[in-house]
Amino acid sequence: MRAAMKIALVQMNIVWGDPQANFDRLDELFDSSGGRIEGCDLVVLPEMFPTGYAVSPRGIAERDGARALEWMRRTARRMNAAVMGSVAVEENFGSAGGGDKFYNRMYFVKPDGSATAYDKRHLFSFAGEDREYTAGTERVVVEWRGWRILLQVCYDLRFPVFTRSRGDYDMIVYSANWPTARRSVWDTLLRARAIENLCYVAGVNRVGDDPAASYSGGTYLIDYKGAVVAKDDGCEQIVTATADMDALRAFRRKFPAEADADDFRLTL
Repeated sequence: MRAAMKIALVQMNIVWGDPQANFDRLDELFDSSGGRIEGCDLVVLPEMFPTGYAVSPRGIAERDGARALEWMRRTARRMNAAVMGSVAVEENFGSAGGGDKFYNRMYFVKPDGSATAYDKRHLFSFAGEDREYTAGTERVVVEWRGWRILLQVCYDLRFPVFTRSRGDYDMIVYSANWPTARRSVWDTLLRARAIENLCYVAGVNRVGDDPAASYSGGTYLIDYKGAVVAKDDGCEQIVTATADMDALRAFRRKFPAEADADDFRLTL
């Protein structure tokens, strides 16, 4: 159990459709961090960090995310930290059971190489993501160094019922490619999810441009009161911050709003 969790939030300018260039760029960012990421417990990457946000996955998605997973495992082992971010994944390649399926899949990879997967539940129909990707069916919470972490991807942020705390997590992590045009929504809803669920929220966005949109960052660690613990400067960078379990538990004892929550269960 670690009372404090040090987190590295990696806000990068993703090179469109070029996984190797993005892996290389991440390695450069880590190597040039000046020791700021030393001792981190968790490294969070943006949505579809190897390729950029692709609503048409054919030719971009990886079979079972193999290449990205290999890099994530190597990085987690080197840093002795968990590494997480989403990847466009292709499954059932060449199968006789109906062809390929594509998922916007978040991986949570530990230093021992074990990986937990969460498939994005809410597909962004406004951009057509739902036409080629398959939605996830499971809500996933990972335990890591005494912290319980709910895995979420981008558009999931707009759906509070799915993320509503059942007393089963301490932090929500969102990996995103959230455009500048809707940036104020991102900023507002991250704070709302933290306040309503009495938890920390980490949100990692990207900067730069892809063929569909421009991105201006907005990477945060927000505490259980909605206060900003750390944020980006609007450029490509690694934001490091620490989440305090003792402070979180003390606030939950002082202000036990969870005890007054509506009693319901979501059926997926």
